[in-house]
Amino acid sequence: MFMGEYAHNIDRKGRLIMPAKFRDELGGHVVVTRGLDGCLYVYTMQQWEKVYEGLSKLPTTNKNARWYQRMVLSKAAECEMDSQGRILIPSSLIALAKLEKECLIIGMANHLEIWSKDVWENEEAEQSDAFEDMAEQLSEIMG
Repeated sequence: MFMGEYAHNIDRKGRLIMPAKFRDELGGHVVVTRGLDGCLYVYTMQQWEKVYEGLSKLPTTNKNARWYQRMVLSKAAECEMDSQGRILIPSSLIALAKLEKECLIIGMANHLEIWSKDVWENEEAEQSDAFEDMAEQLSEIMG
């Protein structure tokens, strides 16, 4: 299970260190792909198989389903973790998520999110005011 917020810098080569707490669970390889709201998603290989299976079940006769598959799968990259716990993020994904130096890695239960620190802080400030309303609306789903 992934949770928490961790600050790490991405270097000029596009390498980002994964939090030490998560390295064993992540394993030697992860899949990084386009996420929602301006971030990147990081999946273990096991979790990626579940995501991939779900994507492959989407109806190819539905235009939105086809484009969603394209957007996720065309950006997906298998990344190997080096001995220092870093992954090399492709430049296209770095540009997509506007990653510069300071990044935040956010635990999201079954995956991680990688955010530009500036983008995260803006989004978090915007959403914080609505937190209680969100909780009320989602309480029925959460049980």
